[in-house]
Amino acid sequence: MCIGCKACEVACKEWNELPDDGLLFTGMSYDNTAALGASTWRHVAFIERPVPLSGQQSGVADFSWLLMSDVCKHCQRAGCLESCSTGAIVRTEFDSVYVQPDVCNGCGYCIVGCPFGVIDRREDDGRAWKCTLCYDRLKDDLTPACAKACPTDSIQFGDLDELRVLADGRLQTLRERGVTEAYLYGADQESQPGTGGLNAFFLLVDEPEVYKLPPDPVAPSKKAPEAWRSAATAALAMALAAIAAVVSVGRGHG
Repeated sequence: MCIGCKACEVACKEWNELPDDGLLFTGMSYDNTAALGASTWRHVAFIERPVPLSGQQSGVADFSWLLMSDVCKHCQRAGCLESCSTGAIVRTEFDSVYVQPDVCNGCGYCIVGCPFGVIDRREDDGRAWKCTLCYDRLKDDLTPACAKACPTDSIQFGDLDELRVLADGRLQTLRERGVTEAYLYGADQESQPGTGGLNAFFLLVDEPEVYKLPPDPVAPSKKAPEAWRSAATAALAMALAAIAAVVSVGRGHG
């Protein structure tokens, strides 16, 4: 489980040579990075709740910290990739979603296309940036920097099917300890049909909204057929109304 040490954040910034985020006081517990962005590809969220976890004894400290190391989900159906107008965003041989900085023109379509609010543009060059899943390390058969640095193995990297088995084991252990509300977020396509499943999934103990995650994320392009049907229906209704108005005016003159 994540202990909030932020080793993943530091490792990510060091390996990818990312600029700092100003080290501002956010007022959100020990969270000084606030959210994912163009220069923050790993974000450790500290969520304070005025209730203990299930299975914990209530007493002097009737509260709990929920800790989650958030990152790009590298969706199977990636809204950013489908929205990219230049072909700058591609799916790699490792099934990750990668932004080619030399191709990106900073149009920003990918930003509105991501249902998780992961990707963003840097102020200095206007191009979009996000987690690459350490694409350069993967090509050298190395583990991503965040997973390598995690001291508790909360962040795991490997074959998705094997990771799901491992996550199911952790889930069962938590439930046996009384944390009955624990569940896996985004582990399969059935639970998240709007994204086709995620290549980065999470073990959570509260509703997704508590972690600032959408409960039912959907790639915008998946809504396109429904949007076109609605537009066609509206256009047809307007055409019928116009015809009716013309017929009514004609009868009035007759």
